Amino acid sequence: MKKHIAIIVMTLLTTAAVAQQANYNLIVGTYTAPGKSEGIYTYRFDASKGQAVLKHTTKGTANPSYSAISPDKKFVYAVNETGESSTVSAFKYDAKTGGLTFLNKVDSHGADPCFITVDGKNVIVANYSGGSLAVFSRKADGSLTEAIQVVKHTGKSIDPKGRQESAHVHMTKFSPDHKHLIVNDLGEDKIYIYKYNATGKDKTLTEKAVVETTPGTAPRHITFAPNGKFAYLAHEFNGMITVFSYADGSLTKIQEVGTTPKNFSGKVDGADIHVSADGKFLYETNRGDANSISAFSILSTGKLKFIETISTLGNGPRNFTIDPTGKYLLVAHQYTNDVVIFKRNPVTGKLTDSSQRIDVGAPVCLVFDK
Repeated sequence: MKKHIAIIVMTLLTTAAVAQQANYNLIVGTYTAPGKSEGIYTYRFDASKGQAVLKHTTKGTANPSYSAISPDKKFVYAVNETGESSTVSAFKYDAKTGGLTFLNKVDSHGADPCFITVDGKNVIVANYSGGSLAVFSRKADGSLTEAIQVVKHTGKSIDPKGRQESAHVHMTKFSPDHKHLIVNDLGEDKIYIYKYNATGKDKTLTEKAVVETTPGTAPRHITFAPNGKFAYLAHEFNGMITVFSYADGSLTKIQEVGTTPKNFSGKVDGADIHVSADGKFLYETNRGDANSISAFSILSTGKLKFIETISTLGNGPRNFTIDPTGKYLLVAHQYTNDVVIFKRNPVTGKLTDSSQRIDVGAPVCLVFDK
């Protein structure tokens, strides 16, 4: 009898553990104005069904477009994209409830911050309109200091529509070895590579190299292969992807591929780019008139082989993410106010509509608590 009871208890515990592993928190950053969003949303994502249920809404924070979770999962940091008055906010994070408790906010030292990254020591933001990046130190309670370093870019490039008349820092991302910070400047058509010293205070970042990209293409987002040997850059103006080999803070171009049909004549507006956790597939989204996502297989050389381009089933796909199980890919649509959940085939890399949606105002950033 005792043996049977023990087996039943173990079965229940195992079932509970499996169920727990299938559930993850999904934090959604949004634009609160104009629109129907109230702030930052935390959902429980059930990876066994591809469904999301709202757990918590963090109100009273303006345009928290991009956010990041600290490595210890105790804090969340978000930009407040409000023009010249932009700030960066710190929150205490309760993973169980999904709740965010406001700690403090500080000046972003540049208009319209559009990306944020965090490690154990610092928070770094990219200020798009301000053409700068700013480094903030994290206090023991998770709150932020005032900026300990601000780096201002001052160049421009050739876009005839005036989108490159000044620097526009669009992304700050750590290299795989965490020794460098990769910074895309859309306005200058350049990638800056900075040496990173986590305790360097006003010398946290020191410039190591600058990579020139094709003039008038606007480097936006970059991602790395899991092995750290290759990087993939998405260009906003034409949706092209540049493939680089990467080693010790150096990028070497090895391929460039397109993401739209040859006869496509509309506005592209490349948006986001990510590699699957197994390193086998790469995905890239386009906005504008395209509203598409392209899938590529990654060869052993790091180069890309085209698989397919399909509709994202919404308007204005910004950030997208692959869930921790790799079974789903979620796309945030800024203008149709929803997140479309695709099923992802881990063998072919292809996507199919799961028919699941998240109804949320102006979503632009999706972050899983893994």
